[in-house]
Amino acid sequence: MADPGAAGPVRKAVLAAHQGFYDAIETGDLDLMASLWADDDASVCVHPGTEAITGSGAIRRSWAMVMAQLGYVQFILTDVTVALVRDAAGEPVTAVVGCTENVLSEAPDGTDAGFAGGRAVATKTLVRAAGGWKVLSHHASPVLMPDEDDEDDE
Repeated sequence: MADPGAAGPVRKAVLAAHQGFYDAIETGDLDLMASLWADDDASVCVHPGTEAITGSGAIRRSWAMVMAQLGYVQFILTDVTVALVRDAAGEPVTAVVGCTENVLSEAPDGTDAGFAGGRAVATKTLVRAAGGWKVLSHHASPVLMPDEDDEDDE
């Protein structure tokens, strides 16, 4: 049964793993990113605008590619929710974390702007493991931003 009002030390541990994921991206720390994922062939990662990547090895390689191409990036997380799924004994074994990723990054080369922004909605499924909470699935989907020119036409 899911527990949408998850509170206490379990929720704090889940949120620490969740924040670690974004810390790894912001700092380009591939070792930290790898340590956060469940070592499982069933692991799934969907980067915005891409197909699903399955298996921990393929996911690590995908993050290496992403981090190699990133300059400055910062995530401001909003609308964070945590739902815990408990086993028959009442122990939390799975957590589902949702959030909005408000992203600030370097503007693409060849533009006058110094920074670019965007938003994505993300969902992570974490499982309780011997080493703490591990990401089993991450899916981020871009949120379309209204074009300023379109707003002027209205």
